[in-house]
Amino acid sequence: MSQNVRVTRSGHVLEIELDNPKVNAIGHEMSRDLGAAFAELRDDPELRVGILTAAGRKIFSAGWDLKALDAGEAQIENWWEDGDYGDGGFAGLTENWNLNKPVIAALNGLVIGGGFELAMSCDLLIAADHVEFALPELPLGMVPDAGALQRLPRRLPHNIAMEMFLLGRRMSAEEAARYGLVNKVVPYDALMSAAREWAGQLAEAAPLALQTVKEVLRTIECVPLEQAFQTMRTGDLPTYKAMLSSEDAKEGVKAFVEKRNPVFRGK
Repeated sequence: MSQNVRVTRSGHVLEIELDNPKVNAIGHEMSRDLGAAFAELRDDPELRVGILTAAGRKIFSAGWDLKALDAGEAQIENWWEDGDYGDGGFAGLTENWNLNKPVIAALNGLVIGGGFELAMSCDLLIAADHVEFALPELPLGMVPDAGALQRLPRRLPHNIAMEMFLLGRRMSAEEAARYGLVNKVVPYDALMSAAREWAGQLAEAAPLALQTVKEVLRTIECVPLEQAFQTMRTGDLPTYKAMLSSEDAKEGVKAFVEKRNPVFRGK
């Protein structure tokens, strides 16, 4: 892991911190490092949940490394095929289709461009109260095509998303919370404690049930309701199938009947 991505394990939780001054710009190497961190979260059975944050309080990430682009170290055309962004696509998470463990974003500062796209790839978003969100690509002759065009109109009313795309206007954390774009807004000093509290709560859940939520939702997204039911019954959903026959499912029921806390083992 590079010095720009710090990874810390705490029980069942993996904390991933961006630290690439001044704006946490993400180039090929940093993207690969993030991909490796999220692969560790995915592949280690002892890990159940991730927290993604960044150092300091000024900026979470400005996204793509434009200095590398200007220097010819990266390309715009077919950028996703240019170089190696690593496991999970840009920033390790924007196209990570096989990470079923939840990731909490603890947004410490400005969430800009590709940093916004990375944040939207997380499952739960907690923002410090001074945070703002923006997509400044249009004046640069580009569009935010690493997740914002795909995800933002599904999170915000269409015209509000268009304001952010076309006018580049910033959205405060409080407004983002009103739209449901973020789950919670807290003072900066309470940011990591809030994220760790949620992570601890998630880590106590049955791992296969926790992972099933992401697996199923990803598979049935935009699918008609009746088809979504059929997909759950007959589709390729290995985590869901494993959960149904798991020891943890039996343990959860048994613990409920016996009026005690369950002991989940992820199998």
